[in-house]
Amino acid sequence: MPSPTSRRTVLAAAVVAAAGAGTLSSAAAAAAAPRRARPAPPSVDHHAWTTYTDWRCGDRAGTRAVAGRRAGLVIAHPLGSTDYTDPHTGTTAAWEYATWTSPVHRSRVPATEVIASWNAQTPAGTWIQVELCGRYSDGTETPWYVMGRWAAGDADIRRTSVDDQSDGKSSIWTDTFSVDDAASGLRLLTYRLRLTLYRTPGSRLTPTVWRVGAMASDIPDRFTVPASTPGLVCELPVPRYSQNVHVGQYPEYDNGGEAWCSPTSSQMIIEYWGRKPSAADLAWVEPGIQDPSVCHAARFTYDNQYEGCGNWPFNAAYAATYRDMSSAVTRLGSLNDVETLVRAGIPVITSQSFLKEELTGAGYGTSGHLMTVIGFTADGDVIANDPASPNDDAVRHVYQRHEWETIWLRTKRYDASGNVKSGTGGVCYVYWPAHPTPAQRWALRSFGLI
Repeated sequence: MPSPTSRRTVLAAAVVAAAGAGTLSSAAAAAAAPRRARPAPPSVDHHAWTTYTDWRCGDRAGTRAVAGRRAGLVIAHPLGSTDYTDPHTGTTAAWEYATWTSPVHRSRVPATEVIASWNAQTPAGTWIQVELCGRYSDGTETPWYVMGRWAAGDADIRRTSVDDQSDGKSSIWTDTFSVDDAASGLRLLTYRLRLTLYRTPGSRLTPTVWRVGAMASDIPDRFTVPASTPGLVCELPVPRYSQNVHVGQYPEYDNGGEAWCSPTSSQMIIEYWGRKPSAADLAWVEPGIQDPSVCHAARFTYDNQYEGCGNWPFNAAYAATYRDMSSAVTRLGSLNDVETLVRAGIPVITSQSFLKEELTGAGYGTSGHLMTVIGFTADGDVIANDPASPNDDAVRHVYQRHEWETIWLRTKRYDASGNVKSGTGGVCYVYWPAHPTPAQRWALRSFGLI
């Protein structure tokens, strides 16, 4: 439960001042009537590179685009070799490498935060690094920030975020680029992403990257959010897994229990889509442990720098290691957005924090927790698979709609001591088949996910 946000600094966006509203006379109102109010500017921009054309349009240095049913990027010929000392094992090894740098993307949202995510296959003997560089509204550029060093396995390198990255204007907080002082008005206007693909020297191995993208956002500071109007009655048949049956298991992956909300939620959705680890994949799990696939998810989402399983992009990347799966980290604006996805058969994993009394029926409070929205009742309330439950049978919960929407979408909250803390502002994981149905494609396209 607390792991993802209790140790994550998510800086708030600029404060939005409320303007007073006067009263128009009927004549003035009539004169003003033809003028339509300008729509609110968007607060989220999600963009990704996924197609054969996308990979060919980037700056390729030793990489090449691969066509096919699922286009990707691979090593064509290495640019050279470099040594990497793994900070978590102390092991130094040589790796051949090649790179791809995206075209400049101008976000439709001048952003205070950016979160990258990717889908890739990294056979044993390979791994990837994802970096971001952007241009600020003052005309200066960021350095190249490392957003993650990632491999699907953990035998070659230890999967890791990179701390202590800052240029005095922005910083990287585990998996999130954040402008240090959003109230100053400084924003990130454009960005590029750079992929570095690594392999064992002298081999013909290669990672394959199918997708890389980022969610740029500028969410206004808010303790409360307006209530949305219910628009869907539906429940998806998502498997139920409890994180609490794993309390104390595998301390090397953060001890199970409340620390495993993110991988437990991820595993529920992966198995909803008909994918799961094989018996061979699970052979490392101690015999007799309940729901061994949850242990597997924890191991292969674990961020060795963060020392937890709550790294958002690492969870999305794990989901995409399964056959023909795609994934992304993004932000949505309301439960109506979630309804759009659920209507198309796509459940959504949401990140929230709350006091015990702020979510009726939960029975606990948390500084950060992941749950899965699997449907909505006739009253519009949220049907959620909440992994913070005593057993698998107890995982299904119904939570009041506006309470849920508030704890998920707000960027500011009060803790039990009355101190102001941050909220996630609508962060969620979305996992879907690489070849979605027309209805799923339409829903995903609504949020820039495809």
